[in-house]
Amino acid sequence: MALVLRPPKPGDLGWILHRQAALYHQEYGWDWRFEGLAADILGKFVAEFEPQREAAWVAELDGAIVGSVFLVQGDAPDIGKLRLLYVEPSARGLGIGAQLVDACIARAREIGYRRLVLWTNDILTTARRIYLARGFVLEAQERHHSFGHDLVGQFWKLEL
Repeated sequence: MALVLRPPKPGDLGWILHRQAALYHQEYGWDWRFEGLAADILGKFVAEFEPQREAAWVAELDGAIVGSVFLVQGDAPDIGKLRLLYVEPSARGLGIGAQLVDACIARAREIGYRRLVLWTNDILTTARRIYLARGFVLEAQERHHSFGHDLVGQFWKLEL
């Protein structure tokens, strides 16, 4: 099996949006509003893309897309955000999520970000384990009702 982390190509973002929405619905029962959030994130990534400050990786295994992650500018010039990490169920357990996060952290350091932040939900336990293993620290959490469910959102940070 040959894993490649590559930049997005035409058609990838639509595929990633579709797969994330379908997977989170299947696995957690999240409704179409998650798809709206992900579409907004991806739309802004494309519309405001700055290659010197942002990046994206598509994980491809034997020619099939099996995951992705995005690095976007944060709310301050020295902060980057990790967004929309996902790995296909068929490719989980192979370390692909960890490789995607590692690529994001490495690029954030190259760019000169001093901090990498992310928002997730506490039910995404596998992703949270990846973040913890790389030194991310839980900064805050809050209950919210989103995507048709009561959830606990979490804000994580990594000092670079």
